Amino acid sequence: MTHSAQASHETLSIDDEFEACGYQDADQRTERTRRLFSGLKLPLLLMLLASLLLPALLWGEHGRLELGVWSVCTLSLAMLRLQQGAAFASADAAAQARPFWFQGLLLGNVLSALVLGYAIVALVPAEGFLAQTLLYGVLGSVVVAGSVACGVSLWAFLSFTLPCLLPAGLLLLVSELPVQKGWGLLGLLGLIMLLTLGMIAWQINRLVTLSLKQRADNALLIQRLQHVSREAGELNAELAREVDQRRLAERQLRDAHDSLERRVAERTGELAGVVEALGQSEARLSLALEASELGLWDWDLRNDEVHHSGLSIAIDQSGLPAGQADYHWHSLDADDVPRVRNTMVAHLKGETETYKVEYRVQRDDGSSLWIEDRGRVILRDENGRALRMIGTRRDISEARRQAEQQRLAAVVFEAASEGVAIMDAGYRLLAVNDACCELSGYSREELVGHSVARLASSAESKQLYASMREALRRDGGWQGELIEARKNGENYPQWVQLRAVRDANGAISNVVAFISDLTLRRQVEERLRYLSRYDELTGLANRSLLKERLHDACQRARGANGHLAVLFIDLDRFKVLNESLGHEAADQLLKEVSRRLVYSLAGADTIARLSGDEFVVLLEGYGSLSSLAHVGSRLLGRIRKPMDIAGQELVVSASIGISLLPDNTREPATLLAQANMAMQHAKHLGGNTLQFFTERLQASGLENLKLENQLRQALEKGQLEVFYQPRLSLQADRLDAAEALVRWHHPDQGLLTPAYFIALAEETGLIVALGEFVLRQACRQARQWQLDGLASIRVSVNLSAKQLRQGNLVSLVRQTLEETGLPAAMLELELTESQLLDDVENAINICTQLRALGVKLAIDDFGTGYSSLSYLKRFPVDYVKIDKTFISELEQSKEDTAIIRAIIAMVHGLELEVVAEGVETQSQMDFLKDQRCDEIQGYLISRPVPAAQFAELLG
Repeated sequence: MTHSAQASHETLSIDDEFEACGYQDADQRTERTRRLFSGLKLPLLLMLLASLLLPALLWGEHGRLELGVWSVCTLSLAMLRLQQGAAFASADAAAQARPFWFQGLLLGNVLSALVLGYAIVALVPAEGFLAQTLLYGVLGSVVVAGSVACGVSLWAFLSFTLPCLLPAGLLLLVSELPVQKGWGLLGLLGLIMLLTLGMIAWQINRLVTLSLKQRADNALLIQRLQHVSREAGELNAELAREVDQRRLAERQLRDAHDSLERRVAERTGELAGVVEALGQSEARLSLALEASELGLWDWDLRNDEVHHSGLSIAIDQSGLPAGQADYHWHSLDADDVPRVRNTMVAHLKGETETYKVEYRVQRDDGSSLWIEDRGRVILRDENGRALRMIGTRRDISEARRQAEQQRLAAVVFEAASEGVAIMDAGYRLLAVNDACCELSGYSREELVGHSVARLASSAESKQLYASMREALRRDGGWQGELIEARKNGENYPQWVQLRAVRDANGAISNVVAFISDLTLRRQVEERLRYLSRYDELTGLANRSLLKERLHDACQRARGANGHLAVLFIDLDRFKVLNESLGHEAADQLLKEVSRRLVYSLAGADTIARLSGDEFVVLLEGYGSLSSLAHVGSRLLGRIRKPMDIAGQELVVSASIGISLLPDNTREPATLLAQANMAMQHAKHLGGNTLQFFTERLQASGLENLKLENQLRQALEKGQLEVFYQPRLSLQADRLDAAEALVRWHHPDQGLLTPAYFIALAEETGLIVALGEFVLRQACRQARQWQLDGLASIRVSVNLSAKQLRQGNLVSLVRQTLEETGLPAAMLELELTESQLLDDVENAINICTQLRALGVKLAIDDFGTGYSSLSYLKRFPVDYVKIDKTFISELEQSKEDTAIIRAIIAMVHGLELEVVAEGVETQSQMDFLKDQRCDEIQGYLISRPVPAAQFAELLG
């Protein structure tokens, strides 16, 4: 083996060793992760048991909602982690080596620790030593088992023990209750145990790491030994091959030497004969050269002279002598010079039998010609040096041009997307391209040489043969559509164009056929016809077909004094589902609803999808109203059945509006509009219901339209006024803030509260202008109170969901603060939970920008929506307002009391402030003060009042 091969093998060996080291670290991480997952099975089973045992022990002493939420969260987390361990165990080695398994395990440890720590702090009752002992024992068994199981990895141990024990122990230490303080002091012993467990975990981790490293080192040593053995075998094989190759080369060299001697002898004899016959053939050669338009050149290399006869071309730029002839071309093309030189040198060195090259030469007028040179060395000295070379030269410009045209024609012929066939005068196929073979299904061998009947085999084509031939004879061409059959018997439409090619005498010598497959075009046309009448997603009738069938159904009902029912169906909260699950899942949901409509309404005359989640059903001869109501109720029940969409079980409800012909109207458009109006009324009633159209609904719609116009005028004419309801700081016992609430001075109905017109403003989009009015007015008034020397009051303004979606909320707030001069810290913006969770990422982005301005943020009506600690942590808010529904029943409901305590503790734990709404009694205020609620708001302090009256409260 050569030194380079040895170096290559050494390099490979080093690379393998480095790679093995990388694998060694990955194997250690994977083995540690495997041991962690295996060891956590028992703690997770204990955690499952605790999630069921604690609610059973505390069911009568704690809020059932809180216990239920904790139990479900703990049970779900334990099941999810067990499933994660099973997924890790079933993954292959490459997948197990990925770091996200260990990261997911750490995240699960932290979440498990937080759930257990929350149970220690919030769920264990403040009194009852026996109950506390039992509960702390259950939870402690889970913590100890989990800490021991995580001892394999320090990170796993710390991620579980620290979040679980440290916050719980500190909170119990600072508790004012003696029993809980005692448990907290006992928790100090737990902390000492935690340190002891940590040392044990560190020792276990060190021993495991050393064990894994030792095992990996042994594996690496075995691998290197195997690699060295393999290299030794390869070196021995390579050495044997080199010995065989050298023997073979020596034998071939001897054979070549003997052959060369024989050839030299033979060539010497032949040369003598050639020289003798040369004189005789010289005259014939001159004549032959003139007839073939060849030029002869004879190059004497000893004297560096070139003699030409016939076509003569200088090659002075090739580096070779040009001779003494008189040339009318003077140079080779610069791009061809290296190729000509290399070809000539190779032949002179004896590397080629003959010399053949094609090149371009330029004339004096700038044009160029293609020249072909052929020749060979006919005389060499004893050292093999060329002494004389003879060859021919001819002009091949025309041949090259014709060859290029043929090549381009062949490329175009084969690359054509449509089938092309060339026939002789007898319609026998001479050539076909690939597209023609693909269309017909026949190979080129099956077509060439046969009659065109193999391509045009249908009866229709055979009937048209006579007219085709007549058109070709008379007009030189024919085109038309034919239905042909492929080799496999499949029929397909094709467009055929025939062109006749005539010879010099005007007779048809060839026929060229151009064939296009019309299948795709027909499919597109059929698809377009389908889409013009049916919905692409669900396959139901679309709006166009619905209008046509609704018109025909009305005509039939009027002519036969029949009945027609129009059901307008709209899914409830479909927009929320669409934004939450994504468009693909929403499309699956619509397909499933469509399928249920078809299944439930098999007797319907038409089922159509108008747009989005709106469907319309036409029922002719429906019978009685009770039967129609029964059909609608049954349809609502089937729509509400759970459905599996994108791996999630969803329950969707719908609202149905029904309009009847002739009871309500006889016009199709009015019938559809009335059904839509009845459906909207069903939605206002909460959805999942059915409503028939009545005159009262129409009157209500007109009333809403009238109220909308009046509200628009109220914005323009200044009929709106902002009232202010104070908020009291319980710690400082002073008014710190005020909530801005709009009122409408209606010209006929007097002062109206927002409950009368806010929903209409949301529906019509007027809420954006209304919200901007309240924001500007509140900021202006708060600034005026400052200028008047009154106390600095933070003004709170409610935001709507539409304002969040506008995209200009941040710029509007910034502009308003600049115009009014109000400090940003004196403005507080309130958003409800449902608004924040409607589009979480967008809401977080907007809240972050508002916080950057210095504006305070608050979550309003907390507890009534989908309250989530994980979401609450993500939103950069300052205040959380407890909904007044919890405050109103505070004195009668223990559950509300527990919920309020939990909310206050949770919000304070996040370092936020709590505001209680709807405080009306002194006992409510005293309770909230005892629970360290920060601010309260309600009729106990004051009702919402105009700005002037609020100023008196400040004075």
